[in-house]
Amino acid sequence: MRNRILSKIGIGPRLLRLRHDSSQSSQDRAAPAGYGLDDGQVAEFVAGTLDAEGEAALAHQVARLLPFHWTWPSRIAETMSKIMDHFGDQRELVGWLDRHPGLPRLVARLYVFMGLLDWYSAVPAVVTAMREYRERTPYPPGLEPYLVPATDDDTLASIAFQVEKLLSEERTREAVELALATAAWLQQVAPRARELAPEVGDLDELMEQARQDIRAAAADT
Repeated sequence: MRNRILSKIGIGPRLLRLRHDSSQSSQDRAAPAGYGLDDGQVAEFVAGTLDAEGEAALAHQVARLLPFHWTWPSRIAETMSKIMDHFGDQRELVGWLDRHPGLPRLVARLYVFMGLLDWYSAVPAVVTAMREYRERTPYPPGLEPYLVPATDDDTLASIAFQVEKLLSEERTREAVELALATAAWLQQVAPRARELAPEVGDLDELMEQARQDIRAAAADT
């Protein structure tokens, strides 16, 4: 995961969905039985005594739980808060996950990508460029099942919601495919968005970097 992407959305410490998509609900999304945190491993990790094998197992547990962060039961939320307090903020937590190959790294990179989508959801020039693109091509490749006809400042946030939902359903490959298709679309609209507002900057380069990072992580999963 590249620091350049984190710096783009790192104005605040939050990466676990910068925007909560009010048009869709996460309230019925609860972690299945068997998902949880090993209290002993958490205690050792916070104390700095957990070995590498235990840390990798804990990272896997955390990665599985993140898509349910809207609805964690109080016990899991309290235990997770110990891990959060250990890191100081969510950016550090995501960076830690990225250091563990497999599901933790992939989940970390998908959450960074979701952070980018939430960030650009609120950029009018990007929304306008997407809308103009869809006047010519209503459904970009790979996105037809996930887009409604209207294009507005909820469009990218809604896609981020869908990526997170697919992760919660353990449809990891589909989450990756959706992220990659969305990044490819944003690469195409980036030049027009930059014409409308030069401050959009290097959106296309960021999307290419995100695609490379997600592909690399997925290959190890």
